[in-house]
Amino acid sequence: MKTLLLLTASNIFMTFAWYGQLKLEVFKGKPIWLVILMAWGIAFFEYCLMVPANRLGAAQGMSGYQLKIAQEVITLTVFVVFAWLVLGERLRWNHAVSFALILLAVWVATAFKPADGA
Repeated sequence: MKTLLLLTASNIFMTFAWYGQLKLEVFKGKPIWLVILMAWGIAFFEYCLMVPANRLGAAQGMSGYQLKIAQEVITLTVFVVFAWLVLGERLRWNHAVSFALILLAVWVATAFKPADGA
């Protein structure tokens, strides 16, 4: 559970670093080099949470694949909320279907036990 909370917090920082500059006033009118440095400053905190999340998850027996799949689902969830609240964008039917297909991919990746010797 702690791994998932750390992954969620890290994704919140990364979403702001990547997409916050599209709407947030603090980025408006700044030259691109400064926006990049500001985004790196935000992303620093993402790394401060992501690295421990992955180490903790691995120590608890999660595989690299499981950590990455969990991170991607969290990323999409965080982004949907961010797009709605910050960007003012609605989730359209084709986006929802796309996300459902990604969730199907998560199920396929995690639902089956590996073959012997794998």
